[in-house]
Amino acid sequence: MRRILHIDMDAFYASVEQRDKPALRGKPVAVGGDPDKRGVVAAASYEARAFGVRSAIPMARAVRLCPDLIIIRPDFRRYQAASQAVFAIFRSVTPLVEPLSLDEAYLDVTDNSWGEPLGRVVAARLKGEIRQATGLTASAGVAPNKFLAKIASAWKKPDGLTVIAPSRVEMFLQKLPVDALWGVGPVTATRLRERGIERLVDVRTATPEVLREAVGSAADSLRQLADGIDDREVEPNREVKSSGTENTYTQDLTDIHEIRREIDQMARDGAAWLERKELLCRTVTIKVRYNDFTTITRSHSRSPATRDAEDIAIRAVSLLDRTEAAARPVRLLGVSVHNLEDPAAPFSPEDPVLPFDM
Repeated sequence: MRRILHIDMDAFYASVEQRDKPALRGKPVAVGGDPDKRGVVAAASYEARAFGVRSAIPMARAVRLCPDLIIIRPDFRRYQAASQAVFAIFRSVTPLVEPLSLDEAYLDVTDNSWGEPLGRVVAARLKGEIRQATGLTASAGVAPNKFLAKIASAWKKPDGLTVIAPSRVEMFLQKLPVDALWGVGPVTATRLRERGIERLVDVRTATPEVLREAVGSAADSLRQLADGIDDREVEPNREVKSSGTENTYTQDLTDIHEIRREIDQMARDGAAWLERKELLCRTVTIKVRYNDFTTITRSHSRSPATRDAEDIAIRAVSLLDRTEAAARPVRLLGVSVHNLEDPAAPFSPEDPVLPFDM
């Protein structure tokens, strides 16, 4: 039986700020953008969360919820340094570390450098070493698979440790609402509840037709998760599949020439990232959100793959012709590169050739 940990740093960006600035400790803190310029909350301290402030909500709304909120602009250099210290601790215990972001990861500690047979003991010791090395707290979940470990890590935040032993899996599953399932967000949860599927275990009794009607092709995987089955392995070298940047503008963009300049620069940023990573891309995608929040994407794919900045920029800008950016005010723009290739990797004759346009 595997012993999988999911470790999630508590309110990571906000906690780093409170650690480094003692005057912020015990106060409601949000890391993010200016509330007067469409800023968004990137992280909120637990004091701020008590008022309903959460990540990804508009900062203006956060201030309405918590008038005494202290807003801090993000300092990713410090967050990256703290993350590197945490992941160094992870990798000192096991090479099977799968990063999910700067502040969370899966670890397979079935075999570990401490020779410790109990996942609970490994998790507790890791939490202690993280606190000692960084001054930050983490919450951990221990379970036989990734799905259950991730749920467990959120069970007693902050600074929590929850263990789902194999003998307790069914008891744990019985407690969970349907939106605890992997990939079930608010919209999908609403569709499931409209069909009488309120709890995770209700998925088991739903007919395949009802499940497919609610979640489409995800029906079979949801049914497996409802049974507590998740065979995914911890992937320490998980392939990076894309990279991109986007920007929400203080004032809607209406000048197509300015929009083209923005897309051009973002595309060149993507090319620079490919250069740093020594990768190539086949697909360039742009994202456009109009002022009514309608969001569309347009993609262009080509072989052979490239990281030529001029080529990527021209393709990204040309994709604007397939949007209404010249006729409608634009709130957000983004450019991303996909279908990445490592030119140093051996060529396989079975590698797919993508169509010219997608």
